[in-house]
Amino acid sequence: MPGEKIVMSINASWNIFNFRKDLIGAFQHAGYRVTALAPEDEYSQRLTEWGVDFRPIRIDQKGMSPLRDLRLLRDYRSALRALRPDVFLGYTIKPNIYGSLAAQSLGIPVINNVSGLGTAFLGSGLLTRVASALYRAAFKRSSTVFFQNKDDRALFLQKHLVAPRQARLLPGSGVDLAFFAPSDAPRAAGPFRFLFIGRLLWDKGVREFIDAARLVRRQFPEARFALLGFVDSANRTAVGRAELDSWVGEGLVEYLGASDDVRPHILRADCVVLPSYREGLPRALLEGAAMAKPLIATDVPGCRDVVRQGENGLLCAVRDSNALARAMMQMISMTEAERAHIGRRGRAHVEANFDQRLVSELYLAAIAAALERRR
Repeated sequence: MPGEKIVMSINASWNIFNFRKDLIGAFQHAGYRVTALAPEDEYSQRLTEWGVDFRPIRIDQKGMSPLRDLRLLRDYRSALRALRPDVFLGYTIKPNIYGSLAAQSLGIPVINNVSGLGTAFLGSGLLTRVASALYRAAFKRSSTVFFQNKDDRALFLQKHLVAPRQARLLPGSGVDLAFFAPSDAPRAAGPFRFLFIGRLLWDKGVREFIDAARLVRRQFPEARFALLGFVDSANRTAVGRAELDSWVGEGLVEYLGASDDVRPHILRADCVVLPSYREGLPRALLEGAAMAKPLIATDVPGCRDVVRQGENGLLCAVRDSNALARAMMQMISMTEAERAHIGRRGRAHVEANFDQRLVSELYLAAIAAALERRR
């Protein structure tokens, strides 16, 4: 019904701005009013320019204090009681857990998106057990829980964190194929360039990228390596600024900072690299493939959903700098025609499976079903 309200909650306004623009546009086109409930940052005002009603909420991203989390639950309940949305959409761990619990206590239908499991699921200790218990409680009454790869979905089903009727697969956040388009221009002369795109977190494989760069430059001293992404100081696994500066000072890597438009950097790159420990469905690889760039990634959930070994890129062992370096040297050793062929296959793979319009259609169907059940 036109005019119904959707509240979307994520742990950062920049996340909404960079990854949910097309989805918000689809909601608005369908007649829904969209409210963003997220911590305030420099992107918050830009959301209002899209016609989004922005409401701030404080989320301690790296803290694990039960007292602070209880306050967050209280804050979510207070905000949602005032906003009275028709549907709550949760993303990232704390909005998914505490936002969902608050919404369900008020009788608001909930749709979740598990975009990646992060640090909490990379081990098997107390943190993982606590996170599992919280997810189980939060998702118990959710209308739909979207997963971005089949491995995450299978894990949540195996641990009985969701019911089979709830768990749906989603092609990530999708990619705008018109915006991220290949260039017809021939490769510019110059050294071979590897590009890492993502938040500078150890879990993203930054250490392995740096160590592999040292190994590769022993045989290919002209090769260049670049990091594109912001230093996420709020995250417990963030790379320190001092360490980043030391790599730059050593001449080992170029730091490109953060960017709202990654396309110029992808165009300059010969290969996009993501040695992450685990992903939902990595946007960096989707955008690189959409622009017909060869890819290198670790053989882990999420990454292997985008990269097909030998077809549109190369996969290597996780947490293994030597394996990553071998893949990089293999990529350098290919002919330009071979790399162009790999890039075209990557573009075709994204066109067939990861168009952002597929994401919008699945969300709109899930929202319609949730509203119908509520009525």
